[in-house]
Amino acid sequence: MRVGLGQIDTGFENKAYGRAQCAALIAQAAEAHVELLVFPEMTLTGFTVKTEAFGETLTDSETLAFFKENAVRHHMAICFGLPIVKKEKAENHCIILSKTGEVLADYAKIHPFSFGTEAKFYQGGTKLVSCQIENFTVSPFVCYDIRFPEIFQIASKKSTLLVVIANIPVSRKDDWSILLRARAIENQAFVIGVNRTGSGDGLHYLGDSVVLSPRGKALAQAGENPGLEIADIFPEEVRNCRKIFPLKKDRRPALYHKLQNETDERSPL
Repeated sequence: MRVGLGQIDTGFENKAYGRAQCAALIAQAAEAHVELLVFPEMTLTGFTVKTEAFGETLTDSETLAFFKENAVRHHMAICFGLPIVKKEKAENHCIILSKTGEVLADYAKIHPFSFGTEAKFYQGGTKLVSCQIENFTVSPFVCYDIRFPEIFQIASKKSTLLVVIANIPVSRKDDWSILLRARAIENQAFVIGVNRTGSGDGLHYLGDSVVLSPRGKALAQAGENPGLEIADIFPEEVRNCRKIFPLKKDRRPALYHKLQNETDERSPL
């Protein structure tokens, strides 16, 4: 499958600007016969906590309609992010559309970033999701999720491609690259990490989007500038990696669960 990293400068809280950036890269990706194009977290707005102004509902989403139109027009699966309004707090979603515009996966970020302001305005999701694109089973994640390896292990029981969309600032550049590579190696899966670039709300974003092999090798790598990077990935590479080095067979999840419960019972916190 041919995958594309849609690294863009989303701007900040300007959907028209975001749509223009995405439309240009989608057209470029279509010319290169990309089958799955991945954009950063909160694709059309950059990371925003103004959920009343920029949040949408899935039943009446202009962002969803925009990407559906482009997916159908260019016959391409597209992955993107947006804030979805709920009753009390919003949710930070990652959506994957098929090349016919069907919603294949709708994932709500499980871990809002409590160190910042996200947790004040967004609630965490409670479900992992996956979908089938060509010969890959794909699981999407959002930004801060990358620091919680447990959910990646669960997803990779069946998923062979793990996708992380993000808004990671320059100050966490090393964390981003190291954690992505770790998720690829420990799960023996392809990993796509797509981050925004440019500046927004007083932060500068590093870009550094990447496609990683199941051994953690970079197959396509972006720098700090907006642009499209492309890689061809093959499901048999995952199967071969897991067959040659059957890491997952040695995992003991029932014991881990038991040890966790015992630790929680002894913890004074």
